[in-house]
Amino acid sequence: MKTSNKFFAELFGTFVLVFGGCGTALFGHVGFLGVAIAFGLTVVAMAYGIGHISGAHLNPAVSFGVFVNGRMSFKEMLVYWAAQFIGGIIAGALLLAIWNAIGGGATGVFASNGFGQEFAAATGNADYQAISLWGAFLVEALLTFVFLMVILGVTDSCHANGKFGGLAIGLTLVLIHLISIPLTNTSVNPARSLGVALFSKCDGWSAMGQVWLFIVAPLVGACLAGLCYKCICGCCKKEK
Repeated sequence: MKTSNKFFAELFGTFVLVFGGCGTALFGHVGFLGVAIAFGLTVVAMAYGIGHISGAHLNPAVSFGVFVNGRMSFKEMLVYWAAQFIGGIIAGALLLAIWNAIGGGATGVFASNGFGQEFAAATGNADYQAISLWGAFLVEALLTFVFLMVILGVTDSCHANGKFGGLAIGLTLVLIHLISIPLTNTSVNPARSLGVALFSKCDGWSAMGQVWLFIVAPLVGACLAGLCYKCICGCCKKEK
């Protein structure tokens, strides 16, 4: 498949993920469970819709984990990253346009990720909990690690049943959101975080001031998963 095809597939897929998931959080009034399901459904839809073109990473952390695991080149990873961040930013911009069109006014947290007392207060939702910086880092890195281990496992051409890969990945993302929405609003995806943080305006709290954590922590978790799965897979092959 041509690199340009993969680029546009990843751009479109990441756009759908951010627009669908964050859009549900902004407009859906469906609670944490509904938002979690929305993010999971977008991944399932894109896995079967564009997976045959680009693998439907939809997430710079996923591409980084795949790179560390040795399944893609550094150059190809950079192409994926560019597409994913652009797709996320386009989705954030369109969500802001819709928000303004319905008279949203000041954007507030705008489905952004965050941590600490200021973020919890800014959400206006008593169900959010004020987690510390290091607590948020641990949550995001750990859940990204889990996410990547599932992705690397179900996409392993030597062992996995690819027909159900998209469903397994989507359901894992639902679980991840159910755990961490009340803590960080769930990132595990730098493109998702930056795409809406750029358009968040909130008195007393800055999405852009905290977005670094939601870029770094998922990449750390993905790197560890890429290395760990390589070790596990290598051990399995030696036993055979």
